[in-house]
Amino acid sequence: MTTEPAPRGRPRAFDADAALDKAVEVFWRLGYEGASMSALTEAMGINRPSLYAAFGDKEALFRLAVARYAEIDMAYAQQALEQPTAYAVVEHFLRANVEALTRPDRPAGCLSVQGGLATGSDGGRVAAFLARSRLAGERALAERLARSAAEGDLPADTDTVAMARFVMALSEGHAVHAAAGVGRSELHASVDVALRAIPLAGA
Repeated sequence: MTTEPAPRGRPRAFDADAALDKAVEVFWRLGYEGASMSALTEAMGINRPSLYAAFGDKEALFRLAVARYAEIDMAYAQQALEQPTAYAVVEHFLRANVEALTRPDRPAGCLSVQGGLATGSDGGRVAAFLARSRLAGERALAERLARSAAEGDLPADTDTVAMARFVMALSEGHAVHAAAGVGRSELHASVDVALRAIPLAGA
């Protein structure tokens, strides 16, 4: 979303998507509490009045940043749900997740995990918002795995809710380890172990 040209005498228009991408990086590196308004405006290349006018307050900006992160950096999650088998769904998600967590051009780890681990002056709203976002992803995965069970791709008695929680817990744990410096190959080795718990189609 690019802002419209400003009338004469008003600040120059800016690329709102590019500014939002910069905000994503700041929140990702520093977390919600650690990201000061000064750090955000400096990275985004705009002043506070422009930030408030385009994005709202800090919490509103953070929610927009999380949505942008989900759309761009976590596009693999939706792609995983479109895979033809339960095994392929889980493998695609976990492998792509490891790649995303360890990209050299992005902060290590995951915005949705690291962004709101600490509860601060917001009264826990941000942490609760991120928790709901993660649980929504878990439910979507559980529903996809339930479809696999109904179609005979997984054993009919598979606890698809527990399987989805297992997959998401592993990905969130990987985010913490990636932020601590654990490398891509080591995380993929954990995926190798996890995939042994997913039945192959027809097995």
